[in-house]
Amino acid sequence: MPTFHVNAILFDLDGVLVDSTPCGTRIWTAWANQNHLDAAYVVHIGHGRPTVETVRLVAPHLDAPHQAELIEQTEIADVAGLEVLPGARALLAALPPDRYTIVTSGGRRLATTRLHAAGLAIPPTMITANDITHGKPDPQPYLAGAAALGFDPRTCLVFEDAPSGIRAAHAAGATVIALPTTYPREELAASDLIIPSLAAVSVTVNLEQNLPLRIDIAAFQK
Repeated sequence: MPTFHVNAILFDLDGVLVDSTPCGTRIWTAWANQNHLDAAYVVHIGHGRPTVETVRLVAPHLDAPHQAELIEQTEIADVAGLEVLPGARALLAALPPDRYTIVTSGGRRLATTRLHAAGLAIPPTMITANDITHGKPDPQPYLAGAAALGFDPRTCLVFEDAPSGIRAAHAAGATVIALPTTYPREELAASDLIIPSLAAVSVTVNLEQNLPLRIDIAAFQK
């Protein structure tokens, strides 16, 4: 059973805490078709990146900030099918509020909407696309998340579901555990560990002695 001793945990949102795949696939497919783009490619490459950066990658001829705003407005209005992923609620409830945060590529309004819809708390230190200038796979989001909690990113554990997020977390110096909720395991091979869901994770907290969190993994691959 792998065990990690870390000061804090940084969670990606979509594909780690909530399953927004039905929403995202539906919205991005419609947008891609409207703009005569390969919908499957757009959906695949877009996960884990800020919306504006995805638009720049797949449609450099379009006004990326304007298109990103339109897409995010649609995402905020459409939460049909969104669900909390297994183990997420229990793990968050077990963590002290100052020892975890969420680092998402989505905008703040979208992240807040999805957390409300899922019935999950919104960390005051949450990092969104509105708080950074360079999105994943750049390390800036995870560097910002660790700094917001007051910890060295090298003492943090990250949960991710996308190759771009894994690269970002490693570039920041963090250890990364991946969940194959969005991408197949072979595309997550750069992570330090792959687990089936957050239900495999348990945490031991000893705040009286200000000790690091002990994270035990019951089921894993790799």
